[in-house]
Amino acid sequence: MAASKMVMASLTAFRPLTCAASTSTSYPGRLAPYPPDLIKWVRREGGFVHEAVKIAQDSSFGLGLVASEEIPKGSELIVLPEHVPLRFGSLESEGGDGGLDSVLVNLARHVPEELWAMKLGLKLLQERAKTGSFWWPYISSLPETFNIPIFFPGEDIKNLQYAPLLYQVNKRCRFLLDFEQEVKCALENLKPNDHPFGGQAVDASSLGWAMSAVSSRAFRLYGKTLSGEINNDVPMMLPLIDMCNHSFKPNAIILQDQDDRDMKMLVKVVAETGIKQNDCLVLNYGCLNNDLFLLDYGFVIPSNPYDCIELKYDGALLDAASMAAGVSSPNFSAPSPWQKEILCQLKLDGEAPLLKVCLGGSELVEGRLLAALRVVLASDMETVQKHDLDKLKSISVEAPLGVANELAAFRTIIALCVIALGHFPTKIMEDESLLQKGVSDSTQLAIQFRIEKKSVIIDVMRDLTRRVKLLVSKETAIAQG
Repeated sequence: MAASKMVMASLTAFRPLTCAASTSTSYPGRLAPYPPDLIKWVRREGGFVHEAVKIAQDSSFGLGLVASEEIPKGSELIVLPEHVPLRFGSLESEGGDGGLDSVLVNLARHVPEELWAMKLGLKLLQERAKTGSFWWPYISSLPETFNIPIFFPGEDIKNLQYAPLLYQVNKRCRFLLDFEQEVKCALENLKPNDHPFGGQAVDASSLGWAMSAVSSRAFRLYGKTLSGEINNDVPMMLPLIDMCNHSFKPNAIILQDQDDRDMKMLVKVVAETGIKQNDCLVLNYGCLNNDLFLLDYGFVIPSNPYDCIELKYDGALLDAASMAAGVSSPNFSAPSPWQKEILCQLKLDGEAPLLKVCLGGSELVEGRLLAALRVVLASDMETVQKHDLDKLKSISVEAPLGVANELAAFRTIIALCVIALGHFPTKIMEDESLLQKGVSDSTQLAIQFRIEKKSVIIDVMRDLTRRVKLLVSKETAIAQG
């Protein structure tokens, strides 16, 4: 039966939209105690699932997909036909009811782009509320709860100990509370047939569940937007495919294709490597830091090569760090006009500056910060102006403004790291001791997150200390030379 017919037939029947924070130490249950067989449903809807692909418990992430036998590289693992992915555009493209759709479309306009998951979350809530929804076999298999920071107890939000993430968590929580009121206003006085959630009240908790379900499972693919334009960044929920867990070394990849028979979209998962028996099917969710993995997915990657810490470029803070590093009379708070001009080019001064800078990750030191340190710690304008900004931003270009300048820059960053570590109220050894005592899931995640952030700072310090030693030894060799 077509999805649109299901909608028309089920306006008076609904399923409750309740949601609670996860408190157990086991994996969360599914929305339905005994959800329909998802693999059978995908096949029944014209999709393909490799005979060796099975749903099983993954010790790291909960439910996942596992190979029951060896699968050769290049094999198609899952193929979804165009009508199976769930997307917000489905509202207009699948012949849904205009009154229902216009309410959701208008609500979606109140969602900021950075919280895009809430837009698709509205569609998910609509389908969850309906008995007989085309997507119920998929939705019923979704987790009942999500162990992510917006559902953490207040004490565990504090336990994160990292201001940039605390800001994001509080921002999302404030949005959900405000959006709850907007939704209530939009649903007031609606005729029963125009109510997108079957007459049910929608609160911040159910909105948070929907946003979390989408942010943790949706993929951004090529497709049509609500306005009918073609876009290569359309969020879609991909039944079964979204049970592939994450790895930076994936054995599978998502591809989009067209059905030769009707030219409609196909979404495929293909084996990128040979997959051994009992191996989990894993995709790369992206080169993300642990902030995004925890906020959107509810896990933390140990030794994440893309994890970093955010700092604010602040003249007074850099002066203090520089003096602690032994630099005499630093002038970060009052750069000379020619230095200020370069800082403006780096977007660290002037109108609408971008003051957030990062340490760690693939760059080790964000190029803008490194260039700023090199420039402000330099005294000779002509020497600086011989180099373009790209060279000054690159840590692989060794000492472009001289060894003494480089040593001062690196030592300032090391001192900055010491200051950043001091802002955490606990040390790594204390955190590890707490984990050994046994704590709740949310407390464990918060502690693991802050351990990784502190480890990033320590790794940056170690790397820069090694570079300082090399520069000092080269300087000594030249002096003795």
